[in-house]
Amino acid sequence: IGNTVLHILVLQPNKTFACHMYSLILSYDRNKEGPGSLELIPNNEGLSPFKLAGVEGNTVMFQYLMQKRKQNLWSFGPLSTVLYDITEIDSWAEDQSFLELIVSTKKREARQILDLTPVKELVSLKWNMYGRPYFCFLALFYILYMVCFTMCCVYRPLKPRTGNRTSSRDNTIYVQKMLQESYVAYEDELRLVGELITVIGAVVILVLEIPDILRVGAAKYFGQTILGGPFHIIVITYACMILVTMVMRLTSTTGEVVPMSFALVLGWCNVMYFARGFQMLGPFTIMIQKMIFGDLMRFCWLMAVVILGFASAFYIIFQTENPENLGQFYNYPMSLFTTFELFLTIIDGPANYDVDLPFMYSVVYFAFAIIATLLMLNLLIAMMGDTHWRVAHEQDELWRAQVVATTVMLERKLPRCLWPRSGICGREFGLGDRWYLRIEDRVDPSKHKMMRYTEAFKVQDRDNYDKGSEKLETNGDTLCKKEMSALSLSRSTSRTSSHRGWEILRRNT
Repeated sequence: IGNTVLHILVLQPNKTFACHMYSLILSYDRNKEGPGSLELIPNNEGLSPFKLAGVEGNTVMFQYLMQKRKQNLWSFGPLSTVLYDITEIDSWAEDQSFLELIVSTKKREARQILDLTPVKELVSLKWNMYGRPYFCFLALFYILYMVCFTMCCVYRPLKPRTGNRTSSRDNTIYVQKMLQESYVAYEDELRLVGELITVIGAVVILVLEIPDILRVGAAKYFGQTILGGPFHIIVITYACMILVTMVMRLTSTTGEVVPMSFALVLGWCNVMYFARGFQMLGPFTIMIQKMIFGDLMRFCWLMAVVILGFASAFYIIFQTENPENLGQFYNYPMSLFTTFELFLTIIDGPANYDVDLPFMYSVVYFAFAIIATLLMLNLLIAMMGDTHWRVAHEQDELWRAQVVATTVMLERKLPRCLWPRSGICGREFGLGDRWYLRIEDRVDPSKHKMMRYTEAFKVQDRDNYDKGSEKLETNGDTLCKKEMSALSLSRSTSRTSSHRGWEILRRNT
């Protein structure tokens, strides 16, 4: 029951009341330090009160709990050294990491905890010491891997076409070689090495991605922008296309250009994922993702309706015309592709002034130009501009969340020998097996001086108030009015003495 109440207090809107009640309930806990402590019992979702405060973005409760967990080593004037307990915060030995919970939640308030002590210092330590070097090396390795795959595709086994053309529009001069003909010369053996590297890389990608999908869940793993959801879809699809290409090559099936071309596009697009390691480029990847999966997806539905309607009209208009004089609409698929190009203003309106064009073509094309070029394209630009404005206001916050997600990802995938645990073991200071992060804090001298004055004046006011209260309680009811006037005089006198101190503090400020 006590643990349930603690979880409820974390969700209370009145932060001050929740903190006081939280402390009151823990004062009756018999197992404060043991494994049976109320603070360590998780709820049905596996969240302790500390982790729940982070997921809900309750910064007041989080700072209150961190103040309870810190240990002051020493302080000298404005200098102080503090040990912060990072046992639940550090993702090194946690199945459900506190950092991963923060970046995966949909509440923006939770990401503000990344700027608080000691989370900010812990992430900075992990990223600067291990995360950034490993991430840059991974980016370089992936680019070299994609160069190898691209060269294998460019020099894929082809042979001249021997059959006769059946149509004047048939432009094919090379066809794919059979498996027995593909690996004969020395150049083929070099290409075979690159193809083996490509296939091994695709298998490694699937081996690394599938356990995370099973652990986190497909909806959260692919749906969270900060966790790199769209890029996970891209890289998994790329690996599958590589395996499909391999099967088609081994079975001598024609048409391997289809999965191969998809793999090239997806593989090189995934290079944008590594832009998150740089503060200058990281926010732009988030903007691209939000525009593609937000604005562009909604716009594509409207665009598909317009293209289907006008492409069908163009095809019907030119269905009775000679396709050699105006071949952009000679069949229905070509009409769809031509209308798509016209929609994006990639090409101008097709026309042949040597022949008479149907009158309805001019009417339909006029309406198409007004709706597509003037109306819908400007609508898309306005939608993307609004998205850019919204993301630009929180781009630094989103980039820091990206850094945290990348750090946690690398820490989980790399061997323990390459990524040692951050912090200091509590046994060195007689604090048990919990891990701590040592942080040195330096307060500005003028601020430190004013804080001392403030505390001194508060103590003086409190003492004067206590003296007045005691004097009021010792008198009887018959002298109530007289003592009240004396109390007011005493308090006005004490208020005057402390008032001078407050005035000095204000002038110094």
